[in-house]
Amino acid sequence: MFLKRLNLTHYKNIESSQFDFKAPINCFIGNNGIGKSNILDSIYHLAFTKSYFNPSGIQNIQFGKEFFLIEGKFDKAGKEEKINCSLKKGQKKTVKRNGKIYDKIAEHIGLIPLVIISPADRNLIIEGSSTRRKFIDGVIGQTDKTYLKILSHYNRILLQRNALLKFFAQNRTFDGDTLAIYNHQMSELAHPIHEKRKAFMEVFIPIFTKRHLSISNGVEEVDIRYASDLRENKMSDLLDHNLEKDKVLQFTSVGIHKDDLDLLISGMPIKKFGSQGQQKTFLIALKLAQFDFIREKSGMNPIVLLDDIFDKLDQERVTQTIQFFDNESLGQIFISDTHEDRIKTALEMSSSTYEIFILS
Repeated sequence: MFLKRLNLTHYKNIESSQFDFKAPINCFIGNNGIGKSNILDSIYHLAFTKSYFNPSGIQNIQFGKEFFLIEGKFDKAGKEEKINCSLKKGQKKTVKRNGKIYDKIAEHIGLIPLVIISPADRNLIIEGSSTRRKFIDGVIGQTDKTYLKILSHYNRILLQRNALLKFFAQNRTFDGDTLAIYNHQMSELAHPIHEKRKAFMEVFIPIFTKRHLSISNGVEEVDIRYASDLRENKMSDLLDHNLEKDKVLQFTSVGIHKDDLDLLISGMPIKKFGSQGQQKTFLIALKLAQFDFIREKSGMNPIVLLDDIFDKLDQERVTQTIQFFDNESLGQIFISDTHEDRIKTALEMSSSTYEIFILS
């Protein structure tokens, strides 16, 4: 997968810009707040139809403007793909592929394989389980459209069940027959989701372990464990056994929507017992494993976005990191950074061609 041209109009703080890409490594250099990350985020937006940093679409419209437009021209296995993402205030988001509007935007996911590495990834470690579930779903979803459909259906039924529980509490009533319909639907959907997640983790964890071993030289013992209520229970039983609790809480407290990943170092949670360096190494290995998995499933190299990952690293570490990505032949790479000199010094050691875009 290769991005050849990128056009931005009223996207975040960018009035209007066009970039043409010919090199496998492309670097955006400039001061903080100039828009480097926004350019990388626009590429992410073309792949996933939403921003990595501001999922709320309207927040991505430049202040004082009425719309934004992102246009990308890609080369996918020798075939040109033109992707447009746009949003106008008061209207629905529009995504076009080669001039044709998608009936369902979800159909676009997976067309442009992509992996992003950003300081925001630390949320995978420090935040709640929903962030880690999104990671799992994002990786599986790029290669399995059926999974996304089942997951979307489950989440829709979950919202309906939660709304019903809230209605019961507010009106001091209860309708077991209606609730049973939602319970049955959720149970039918939960188990295939669980099986797909479990199968994914069985493949993914060894890939991650291998990647981490190569980065850390084996000095740390790390592991990922998939935690799920459905590991030892049926969804229908969980819903029945927790009914009274759900009625009090007014939401569904158990199920596949509570799945999590236990991220461990030396058998302990890396959130509490891992240093910043260990956490960063863990996250990079996690994202490289994501790259490997998607490449294996899609048969092509995903685009890689390295957003401001060199902050607080010395020159040697920056050079080693870029050489690592270069030696791995990861395909097309986009980098954002604040220091031109350190990027140039590192890239001079690269075997790939590169281009530097200075933003001011």
